Amino acid sequence: MLAATGLTLTPATATPPATTPRSTVSHLPADASSTVSHSPGAPADASPGNPGAPAGTPAPASPRPLASVIPAPLSVRPGGAPYVLSRDAVIGVPLDVPGAAGVGTYLADLLRPSTGFALPVVPGGGGSGITLRLESGGGDGGAAQGGPGARNGLGGEGYRLTVRPAGVVISAAAPAGLFHGVQTLRQLLPAAVEAHSPQAGPWTVAGGTITDRPRYAYRGAMLDVARHFFGVGRVERYIDELALYKVDYLHLHLTDDQGWRIAIRSWPRLAAYGGTTEVGGGTGGYYTQAQYERIVRYARSRFMTVVPEIDMPAHTNAALASYASLDCDGVTPALYTGVNVGFSSLCVGDDVTYTFARDVLREIAALTPGPYLHIGGDEAHSTSAADYRAFMDKVQPLVTDTGKTVMAWNQITGADPVKGAIAQYWGTSGTEPAVIAAARAGTRFVLSPANHTYLDMKYDARTRLGLAWAGYVEVKDAYDWDPATYLHGAPAGAVMGVEAPLWSETLTKDADIDPMAFPRLPAVAELGWSAAASHDWDAFAARLAAQGPRWQAMGIDWYRSPQVPWDTA
Repeated sequence: MLAATGLTLTPATATPPATTPRSTVSHLPADASSTVSHSPGAPADASPGNPGAPAGTPAPASPRPLASVIPAPLSVRPGGAPYVLSRDAVIGVPLDVPGAAGVGTYLADLLRPSTGFALPVVPGGGGSGITLRLESGGGDGGAAQGGPGARNGLGGEGYRLTVRPAGVVISAAAPAGLFHGVQTLRQLLPAAVEAHSPQAGPWTVAGGTITDRPRYAYRGAMLDVARHFFGVGRVERYIDELALYKVDYLHLHLTDDQGWRIAIRSWPRLAAYGGTTEVGGGTGGYYTQAQYERIVRYARSRFMTVVPEIDMPAHTNAALASYASLDCDGVTPALYTGVNVGFSSLCVGDDVTYTFARDVLREIAALTPGPYLHIGGDEAHSTSAADYRAFMDKVQPLVTDTGKTVMAWNQITGADPVKGAIAQYWGTSGTEPAVIAAARAGTRFVLSPANHTYLDMKYDARTRLGLAWAGYVEVKDAYDWDPATYLHGAPAGAVMGVEAPLWSETLTKDADIDPMAFPRLPAVAELGWSAAASHDWDAFAARLAAQGPRWQAMGIDWYRSPQVPWDTA
């Protein structure tokens, strides 16, 4: 699988332009339980119709229909008068469940800059405002992992959003559901709500009820920081963009031939030397363990689980160049800055290889609270089939010994996946015999077919960035397929979700991420969340078009696909 941007080793600190996406909303972890200080009141020249906006600002059009959001909700019942967010509104939260108050703080931090309202976060609810309510029987619901079902049928990530003139109530069985409900409410508000300064109102939400829960528990996006390195700040910004569309897994491709991006204390040269370059010969970079933990915490505050990938036995030139003992001939190769694949391999027959793998996986597992460790396993062209099987037979138990579940690219189906292992499918046909056999035998799959979900593929021949080995991938290609039927002959139950990978051979700077991810990322996110019965390209294209003004307010530079009737208002 052919697989993002050379930065320094610390988060970016440059002053953002006025249109920079919001990446400075609350960084509280998901288990935060305290209220926060309130922002100052609106400016003195506020408009009478919208106390948070400058005088003379025009009123927007009618409120957005409840069914206009992405991903498409499970059930929408419009009706009744709308709700108008006002200066005296409060955000009511339950304080007795870890994570719930953090969702309220997150919502307040989203709304305060554009509305100019104080929006105090208070216990409970009532009065004019937004109430976040946990229904009995939910507990923490397993947070981002879906969790057990609750009596209300919403599961660990579902929610119910009710809008009446007196206020908005978001109900859920767990904090993750409250967070996803907040993303829906966010999309129902005018796009100007994403701005960083007071904007025109009124802030109106259409009346009615949305009841919603995800189709799949795993709805992921992958960012390749190995081919080009992206700093902590850019990764956090991507997390914020993903959260808007209810993505709940962030897969970080941390190692490859071109760079090793995570510090390993027992093997320090992996990052200190192997992390010093990237595709094209840039300076590369790596995350300290503290920086990686910051990313993990930030993702958790958005109810997103990090899946770290240490690619083995191929895609390992950066490791081989760092330690000669990992190469069968005991000679370190030169650092690599090209884009070819399949030429490197760990020395499968040497015990030091497994000492290395054990040490690396142990340290990564200790830094990662999520359930999965991804061990790559793709494009091992320089490893014989027998050696590949032997390697996987030894390395998979090293993962399970850490208490984690094995994830690997679908080539692992050519070996012997351990019980419970997750294979990530990146092919383009859905017909590979080993894949279908493994699915029938109980291996579960995350689907990332390259001709539908690879965000690094060009949109068309004129696209400046990207590759085309899997063909061109326009927005309709990203949307118009069904995960349940993609693997021909495999049981639908073998599919546990979808993931949209963004490989970075051609992405050389932070600004390159957004136009490759948008508008395709929301398409894949909808396939992961929304019921199959709601799948309709024309309806999706219309809803996608209405996202344009929101992306503009967020500072997201997206590809204006001719397949989408973009809203130019």
